Amino acid sequence: MEYIKVTKDNLEKEHICCAISNNKDIQVSSKKAWLADRFDEGLVFLKSIERGKCFIEYIPAENAWNPIVAEGYMYIDCLWVSGSFKGHGYSNDLLGACIEDSKEKGKKGLCILCAAKKKPFLADPKFLKYKGFSMCDEADIGIQLWYLPFSADAEQPRFKDFAKHPHVNDEGYVLLYTSQCPFNAKYVPIVEQTAKEHNIPFRAIHIESKEQAQNAPTPITTYALFYNGEYLTNEQMNDTKFLKLTAR
Repeated sequence: MEYIKVTKDNLEKEHICCAISNNKDIQVSSKKAWLADRFDEGLVFLKSIERGKCFIEYIPAENAWNPIVAEGYMYIDCLWVSGSFKGHGYSNDLLGACIEDSKEKGKKGLCILCAAKKKPFLADPKFLKYKGFSMCDEADIGIQLWYLPFSADAEQPRFKDFAKHPHVNDEGYVLLYTSQCPFNAKYVPIVEQTAKEHNIPFRAIHIESKEQAQNAPTPITTYALFYNGEYLTNEQMNDTKFLKLTAR
């Protein structure tokens, strides 16, 4: 497999794997706009030259859109290999490239979000354990921070204290989300409209800066849905899923 790094110079012409529609699609345009602003902060997007979901996205942890303390680490936003790409060792290739690049940049190690059991859009704990990662912190909703130190004396990353106990003050459904995931650009408006049509109290809060994300009341900021202040899920909703959730 050959891989290519997406940069500001080739961003417009390259597909971005997780959303492979044309550039006029709102999912693609929102993700590319988010990426364009992150490259100067050290973000790396490495992907297969083939069209499909086979890529890794990572950034210096100081610039990660999550409430973590991980100075000197590299934070992996997403490692996604799916469909026909699975089972060929591409995850190993991508992670290996990230490790090599991070070491060359003098990083202390890698960190990434996970959970005790595989959750949607989070890393597979079995794969991480196989690759030498271990858990270094955990929020009380089961979202975990895993790390791979490059030296035995590297300080462990951790969640900021408030992120370990996710809570919002609003009643009803509250969604915190970023444009890191392209699917939000399509599905968040759908859920907003569905809630409006069914008189379901719902408010979407778009996190639009690193500072907002690093001070969010949740360890996972890409998509965090709350109800009456309590965290529910990071699983993205369409209209059908949302109505099924609210009917419980």
